[in-house]
Amino acid sequence: MVTPLQYGDPTHVGPITLQARLRTAQAGLVYLGQAPDGRVVSVAVLSSGAALDAAARDRFVTAIREAERQGRTGVLGWGATLVDRMRGRGTPDTPPVLAMHDDGPAPWVAVPYAPNAPGAERFLDPVTVSGTLIGQRHGPDFLHYWQGDATPAVPGPPAPPPPAVATRRSVVLASTLLATLVLVLLVAAWLLLFRGEDEQEPARPLPNTQFVPSPPPEPASPVPQRPTPGPSGSGSESPWPMDLDDGRGPI
Repeated sequence: MVTPLQYGDPTHVGPITLQARLRTAQAGLVYLGQAPDGRVVSVAVLSSGAALDAAARDRFVTAIREAERQGRTGVLGWGATLVDRMRGRGTPDTPPVLAMHDDGPAPWVAVPYAPNAPGAERFLDPVTVSGTLIGQRHGPDFLHYWQGDATPAVPGPPAPPPPAVATRRSVVLASTLLATLVLVLLVAAWLLLFRGEDEQEPARPLPNTQFVPSPPPEPASPVPQRPTPGPSGSGSESPWPMDLDDGRGPI
């Protein structure tokens, strides 16, 4: 069953690019990859626990070397039964080795990939043993201390670099800019909320006064008044002029 690569899986083993997981065995993992010439391959890698076990690592490397030698000379390789060894035949399900790395703490092997056909997982089978006889193993089953470890021995891609750390100067500048922006926002809010209530609208200016000059007063002669009549029988002269009432005087 093909599954995507998981965190910690390598993306390359040697010149081969790994693309997905094919299966997880007791002794390691099998990947689907592509060789530099474009061929699809199956790649077997020991788990980190099995790679630390010198005996398990030696069984894996021995199976790879014997299969590679069998492909070159036709001599039997690892995994043949006792009868097959006596007859000079190898197991028919051992795939040919295309590339391998049998040195170091993380060996691996690559074989051609074919759906529903034996792949590189055949080289992981001899790593877990359950008996002591040569050929088909017999005896009580037991678990190796490293079984259940699904971490590949081949290291994965390096972790991304940590984010850049800001310098002290940039932090101070950013803090100053932020404080200035906050202060401007507070002043603007205060002007909008409180300043408008205190200020009154200025009074409109009064219109200009228009002065219309009045004409100067004209002098007039006084009107003569009639004299007040004196008491009757007095010898005083009547204050009424004679020309009034045709000279008859007061009645």
